[in-house]
Amino acid sequence: MLAKQRFIIVVVATVLAMAGAGVACGQNYPSKVIRIITASPGSGADLVARLIGQELSNSLGQPVIVDNRGGTIPGEIVAKAAPDGYTLMIAGTPIWIDPLLKNTNPYNMVTDFSPITLAGKSPSILVVHPSLPVKSVKDLIALAKAKPGQLNSGSGPAGGSPHLAAELFKAMAGVNIVHIPYRGITLALSSLIGGEIQLAYPTAVAAIPHMKSGRLRALAVTSIEPSALAPGLPPVAATLPGYEAASITAVYAPARTSPEIISRLHQEIVRALGQAAVKEKFFSAGVDVAGSSPEQLMATVKSEMARMGKVIRDAGIRGE
Repeated sequence: MLAKQRFIIVVVATVLAMAGAGVACGQNYPSKVIRIITASPGSGADLVARLIGQELSNSLGQPVIVDNRGGTIPGEIVAKAAPDGYTLMIAGTPIWIDPLLKNTNPYNMVTDFSPITLAGKSPSILVVHPSLPVKSVKDLIALAKAKPGQLNSGSGPAGGSPHLAAELFKAMAGVNIVHIPYRGITLALSSLIGGEIQLAYPTAVAAIPHMKSGRLRALAVTSIEPSALAPGLPPVAATLPGYEAASITAVYAPARTSPEIISRLHQEIVRALGQAAVKEKFFSAGVDVAGSSPEQLMATVKSEMARMGKVIRDAGIRGE
């Protein structure tokens, strides 16, 4: 009986010690440089990482460095990093899209990372050549159904946000619009302005100058709700309920990072996202600020992987 009691006491003491260590860890954090792994320089995720990194450095009192890596490398590094809060990842939609496109499993988005917060969403804008006799999404669907296979939609590389926006539109509207891939969305827009193709789904930053000049006509924005990035434009979802095609950028830590550290990082990052100067810089880059709880971010990732994964499979899209 005494042995059993001693065993229980030891177990309880161990549990309490572990809980205390977790709290202490959270209280002492951070005590050294924090590294944010993100995408290539100049990308949307890179911009977000640098803005958040600067704010974190100011609020946490420790240097924050941004480490740029291409492709799926950020995910591979962070999935294997120590769960101590000193290696973070700020990544856009490609971090979970690329493995689906290439049918590889360099990491598991659900089990290898601890979600912290959604940082921003970047919708596309559905634009057409001004000569196309359509003024709305409804008109475009009607024309596409009347002329199956005769309208061409341009995008950058296969599997990019403009391409997925187009494939989702085709699937939900039940239309046959031919996809024309280009090396980049800028080249696709040049062909669209020249009348070689009829429509495209560029980012707001890429589309707005051509909309203002009259070289392109905007029909809708691909966010689920109207966006301040494209004032006055209705969402595609107003005609196709449930349609949404926006690139998301979010913040993650390695799996098993302590709840105390996740809570601290979440608090500081959401505070940074609420600052007017940060919102303005996001807006200028075509990003809508969109903070979330860790649980909401995980739910979003799971939902998007399932939804866009089906689009990728059904359309037979393969990565380059």
